[in-house]
Amino acid sequence: MTAVPAQESHAARLREVLPEHSGVTEAGELTIGGVEVSALVEQYGTPLHVFDEIGLREQARRFVRGLRERWPNSDVLFASKSLPAVGMYKIAQEEGLAVDVAGAGELHLALAAGVDPARIYFHGNAKTTAELAFALERGVGTIIVDNTDELDRLDALLTAPQALLLRVIPGVEAETHASQATGGTRSKFGLPMDQALAAIERMRAHPLMRFEGVHLHIGSQILNTAQFAEAVEKISSAGHFPTYDIGGGLGVKYTHADDAPSVEAYLDEIVAAAKAHLPEGSRLLIEPGRSLVARAGVSAYRVVSVKRTGQVFVAVDGGMADQLDVALTLQRYEAVIANRAAEPAAEAVQLVGRQCESGDLLIDGADLPEARVGDVVVMATTGAYSYTTSNNYNGALKPAIVFVADGEARLVTRRETYADLLATHAPALEGGTATD
Repeated sequence: MTAVPAQESHAARLREVLPEHSGVTEAGELTIGGVEVSALVEQYGTPLHVFDEIGLREQARRFVRGLRERWPNSDVLFASKSLPAVGMYKIAQEEGLAVDVAGAGELHLALAAGVDPARIYFHGNAKTTAELAFALERGVGTIIVDNTDELDRLDALLTAPQALLLRVIPGVEAETHASQATGGTRSKFGLPMDQALAAIERMRAHPLMRFEGVHLHIGSQILNTAQFAEAVEKISSAGHFPTYDIGGGLGVKYTHADDAPSVEAYLDEIVAAAKAHLPEGSRLLIEPGRSLVARAGVSAYRVVSVKRTGQVFVAVDGGMADQLDVALTLQRYEAVIANRAAEPAAEAVQLVGRQCESGDLLIDGADLPEARVGDVVVMATTGAYSYTTSNNYNGALKPAIVFVADGEARLVTRRETYADLLATHAPALEGGTATD
């Protein structure tokens, strides 16, 4: 079937939240990367995370080229907690992004993907001695120090010079969900300015601690770019250093109601602040995660049941086990029936999952055509944190990830099996064999 642009179909109402390279066929089938989502579901099953690989790469280039054009001595770090998948780490490296990791697991994934250790930045407010030792052993380029206890560990571990940044609390109360705010005075991350200055002096005096600058992060899903500029101004009071890492946090458009800034507007704001407050020629780092991967990804489900009781409940074969951000941050999403994408919305329904919680509500009041058992429902803009926070609630299996480009799909993360689920319970199986 010939695909027509999404904006010419019923899916036009979702054109700003669906992947850039999506469309609708003449038969009303939603496509991503030139492949019908229904065909992907038939091949790979559900729940399924589907990514528009071309759109993902194009967004990476907007950040890398855009920042470099505005501030030549700069680098863009992929905030890998947003999508810690080997396939994504490979794309980040191929598109010229450095990578930040926030734990040994993410570090192992990045290294397995072939990311140059010198291009890895190691985050975390509670890095263990074992994690730090592993990072040093593998030649991680930069460690972002969170606290003085971490300095004690590094003091005991270092045998060669190591580049360090220090995370500083900027004192910016981010306009976002409380669980996503990280830059306020009560944040668990980083040090307040007075303690930060003392830690900087300690690092500068150490023969093997190569202090390079400061790091901040004010939060996630931030739609007011003026807050990033405020953070840059505040961090400048820490002093003049070779490097300033101003973190990530740029918000994205999840629903019609969201007014999300463009990458260009975000870069204009932070670079203007950097030119006004940071030393000329210093190195500027940013860490996009959500804003890099969210729109490129969708989650596909099968409708299992439709109930018309007190409300209309459309239940799918996934839920908060693979879409936990709904419960954590009350994030709202949009949805479309992929196999009937050209049909008009007929009713507002409760799109619910299969986990045994009343809070397993994927979308409260989703506008959909009249749903039928077997339909394929796609939740848009789920590329960030859905896979990250997937879990085994009620024994659910973690979904597969598929990248799609130019009419071709490739599996980058296979679906978890019941054998995988049972493997960690081997000590209790008394010699039994785990089977799918």
